[in-house]
Amino acid sequence: MKKLTKKEEEIMQALWQLKQAFVKEIVDALLEPKPHYNTVSTMLKILEEKRFIEHERYGNMLRYSPLVSKDSYQSDAVGDIIEKYFDNSYVNLVTHFAKNENISRGELEDILTTIKNNK
Repeated sequence: MKKLTKKEEEIMQALWQLKQAFVKEIVDALLEPKPHYNTVSTMLKILEEKRFIEHERYGNMLRYSPLVSKDSYQSDAVGDIIEKYFDNSYVNLVTHFAKNENISRGELEDILTTIKNNK
């Protein structure tokens, strides 16, 4: 799957939340400072070329919706990080967060419970 730039990710985050939206609705959902309408419109065209989104025409307006789910992109992105920075090991990833105290004992126990319940 192709990767998104930071700005493209921001637009996709808004679109994933909205489910489907017109350019103005996407602009309204973005954080300050909000990009110009034309900038968002151009980025939506790029996202469409990358096959992340599609549009439906309503008169002279386009309503956009995601083709790639947030879960799918998230899984792909995490997989890339694990491959590049953690020797393709989930153990190394979790160990990194445990050592740097970014994850609590309770959170680790929650992870173990989730693993046990999904088998």
